[in-house]
Amino acid sequence: MTPKKVLLTVGTNKRNLELLAEFLGKGGYRTLSVTGLDEFDRTLEETQEIGLALVDISGFDVGIWERCARLREKHIPLFIISPKHSAAIQQESVTHGARGVLVKPLVVRELIGIVSKLIEDSE
Repeated sequence: MTPKKVLLTVGTNKRNLELLAEFLGKGGYRTLSVTGLDEFDRTLEETQEIGLALVDISGFDVGIWERCARLREKHIPLFIISPKHSAAIQQESVTHGARGVLVKPLVVRELIGIVSKLIEDSE
């Protein structure tokens, strides 16, 4: 991963984002966390160094999918984090540009493997 690229983590639960940043930090990744749609919008406008986005859809309204589509338009790979297995969530995720869906609780080793592969593929 180039030093300029960061992983964008998006979610409404600050503690979950802190844990995600901790896990990813142990894997050698820098993260930038956002907790709301307005902050998500500002980050997409202002930050050019995003290498990958991990979007936890829990607690967001349908506006989250528009932001995911914007990530796709900017050619930023993204993965959805979901609270449950759901064909509807899987379909929405793929439709709006996600490479896949991870279901909570996350397995750290699996998460780091996926992140590594996506970053490697995007470079």
